[in-house]
Amino acid sequence: MSANTKEAGPKKLGAARRKAVGPSAQSWVRAEQFRADRTLPLVIEPTVAGVDLLEWVGRQGDFVRRKLHEHGGLLFRNFGVRGAAEFEQFARAASDGEPLPYKERSSPRSRVAGNIYTSTDYPADQSIFLHNENSYQQAWPMKLFFYCAVAPGEGGETPIADVRNVLRRISPEVRERFAEKGWMYVRNFGDRFGLPWQTVFQTSDKAQVEAYCRANGIEVEWRDGDRLKTRARRPAVATHPRTGEAVWFNHATFFHVTTLAPAVRDVFLSTFKEEDLPTNTYYGDGSPIEPEALEELRRAYHEETVLFPWRQGDILVLDNMLAAHGRAPYSGPREILVGMTEPFARA
Repeated sequence: MSANTKEAGPKKLGAARRKAVGPSAQSWVRAEQFRADRTLPLVIEPTVAGVDLLEWVGRQGDFVRRKLHEHGGLLFRNFGVRGAAEFEQFARAASDGEPLPYKERSSPRSRVAGNIYTSTDYPADQSIFLHNENSYQQAWPMKLFFYCAVAPGEGGETPIADVRNVLRRISPEVRERFAEKGWMYVRNFGDRFGLPWQTVFQTSDKAQVEAYCRANGIEVEWRDGDRLKTRARRPAVATHPRTGEAVWFNHATFFHVTTLAPAVRDVFLSTFKEEDLPTNTYYGDGSPIEPEALEELRRAYHEETVLFPWRQGDILVLDNMLAAHGRAPYSGPREILVGMTEPFARA
C-alpha cells in the first residue's frame, strides 16, 4: 500500500447502520450495506455454518464482480479464513490471475508468503491518508485484498471512500484545473527520509532504473552522491475500464507536503528546501497547487470516508479504481495482510 504519514478524517462508528440490498446469489450468504448512507462496504456473511468461501467465490464470480463494481468494496466476514496461505488462495480465486509483486515502492512492507505482504510498516500512532494504490504509476492493480490476521485492540481501521463520490464533491473549478493540467509527483531519494531508490526499484543498477523510468513516463535526474530525483506527470481523473465511470484517481493530495501530520510536516519544511522534499506534488505543468484547493480535496475525501472495525478473519476486497483506502492510528497488536491482483496500464 503506498503510504505516507497523513491526517485522516474518518466518520464515527456510531453512525453505522445496516441496510439490506436484496437476496444474494445463494441463500447461504447474505449481503448488506454496512451503512445505509454509503454504498461501501457491502458486508457478505454466511447464513449457515461451514460455508466454504473459496468454493462460494468460485461458483459466484459474476455476482462478486457485479457487486464489487456497484459498491466499490466487499467485506467478507465470519467465513473462518485462517492464515496467509488461505488468504492468498482466496485472492487467486476471486481474481483473473495471480497476486502481484510490490513494484515502484513508496512505503515499507514485509513479504509474508508469495506475493502477500504486510500492510504499511509505519508507526502505530500515525495515520495514513486515503489513496488509490499505485495511482502515481503507469500501471496499477485493479483489485486489492486485505486480510485481518490479528485484529487491533483499539483503532487501526482501514478507512475507505468511494472516489466516484469524491469526484462529485470537488468544485467544477478545481476539477477543471486538474483535468487541464494533470498533476506531477516529485520524489527525492537519498536524503535520509523515505525508501532508498535501490529498494523502490528493486535494483542497484542505475541503467535498469533509467530503463524502467523511460518505459513508465518518469523523468530521471541523478544528483551528487548517488542521489536520485524523479518527476512523473499523470492525469488526475480516470475512466474505469469496466464501468465507464469517471473517478478521482491520483496521489496529488496524498503526497503533498501539507497533507502530512503537522509535526512531520514541520520537520520536513525545516530540514529541506521545497525542491528537495522527499515527496511533493504540483499541477502537471509544475505550478503549485493552491492551499485552498488542497483543503477542498482533503475535505472531499473526509466527507466520503467510512470506517468499520476489523475482526479477525475479515477479508476486504476493493476495486482499486473505485475505492480509496488509508489507515487509522491504533494501539496494541495489529496484523493486516495485503494482496494485489489484475494489473491495468494507462493507454
